[in-house]
Amino acid sequence: MSDTSAAFVRTEQVPPSPPPSSATGPYKWAKDNLFSTWLYGLLTFVSCYVIYVILGNTLPWIFAGVWNTSSLAECREVLDGVSGGCFSVLTERWNQLLFGFKYPQATEDTPRTVLGLLPTVGYWRPSLTFLLFFAAAAPVLFYKLPRKLLLFTAIFPFLAYYLIWGGTIMTPILALVGTVVGYFVYQRLVTGSFAAGFFGGIAAAFVVWIIGGMLIPENANEGAMLQAVPSRDLGGFMLNMMLGVACVSLSVPLGIALALGRQSDMPLIKWICVIFIEFIRGVPLITLLFVASVMLAYFFPPGTTTDLFLRVVIMITMFSAAYIAEVIRGGLAALPRGQYEAADSLGLDYPQAMRLIILPQALKISIPGIVNVAVGLFKDTTLVSVISMFDLVGMIRGPILASTEWNGVYWELLGFAALLFFVVCYGISQYSQWLERQLATDHR
Repeated sequence: MSDTSAAFVRTEQVPPSPPPSSATGPYKWAKDNLFSTWLYGLLTFVSCYVIYVILGNTLPWIFAGVWNTSSLAECREVLDGVSGGCFSVLTERWNQLLFGFKYPQATEDTPRTVLGLLPTVGYWRPSLTFLLFFAAAAPVLFYKLPRKLLLFTAIFPFLAYYLIWGGTIMTPILALVGTVVGYFVYQRLVTGSFAAGFFGGIAAAFVVWIIGGMLIPENANEGAMLQAVPSRDLGGFMLNMMLGVACVSLSVPLGIALALGRQSDMPLIKWICVIFIEFIRGVPLITLLFVASVMLAYFFPPGTTTDLFLRVVIMITMFSAAYIAEVIRGGLAALPRGQYEAADSLGLDYPQAMRLIILPQALKISIPGIVNVAVGLFKDTTLVSVISMFDLVGMIRGPILASTEWNGVYWELLGFAALLFFVVCYGISQYSQWLERQLATDHR
């Protein structure tokens, strides 16, 4: 009798069994992150209780809030003893909180521009500037976008000036022409010497601005397409955004120059940068703002009137540049000596070595510190309220709380201000983390 059975040999791999429910999913995440030890479990329960207490008292106050009254007294009558927020102040004064006083909503009687399509003054001017800002910042923040978009980035500051301040269009055009002339002079002279190109470009730009300023008539603002708005009338969260964007944009290149100057082999340049950085870092920002408001005008030529906004920008930029310089100096010190030697071995001069090898690496290392300074600077713009500039906090402390209709509303207004600042600062923080991952700053 013959045995016809044969051994079975599997020709394909057995599919893996699914992991147990305790090793995957929400249960696994909670076990690893919330209850990995008894101490972590206790802290989790305490944290949940704290969150419950906060939300249990806050959410009813928010959901029971009133949004459609015209005064605090009327709001309290509607609430009738019920715990709820008086958010009507936000619906009544949102325009002042965001834009200040000088950009009222356009009416049928508001003068129109030459084209007759848009009013000379209105909320459309700062709103359009805010939207164009994102288009101008995109090529700088996201380096993978086409470089041709940087042309609009270069034009945006002059366009934003015309939309915000208004007046004659010749002022931003003159500023743009002077900047272009200075850039071409810099390009021609920088091949021989970086210092000659830098200072020659600045001198050429100032010559164009001075000569052009003499040609603009004093009554140029009369009959202008957009109504002129003085800096004293700017206010609200718009003012905080303007100061934050302008000062951060100017303080980064100035901080780089100060950091390089502090490491310079020339004793005069080095000690000028050291004294500047240490002096500015040792003085509170509020002191510099009082100097900008009272004393800085004495440093300009006699007979000239310097805009308060410009003076504040100068002081805040100097303040933040000193801190950014120390952050970048730390990034330069973190680079190994071999990077400098590699630049020398390639025959690169100092500007080329800094631009192509040293600064790109040092700036990547310095991203967290620069963002930290930028976030702190943006929050510190609220200090301008002490020199009678009606930013968001100044608008709350001054005209709104001083009015008889809303005297006594605090949590609603300050909570709204905190929400706006949190959104902007959180966005900056998230962008910096994304940029670090894109540039691989941890050198993995």
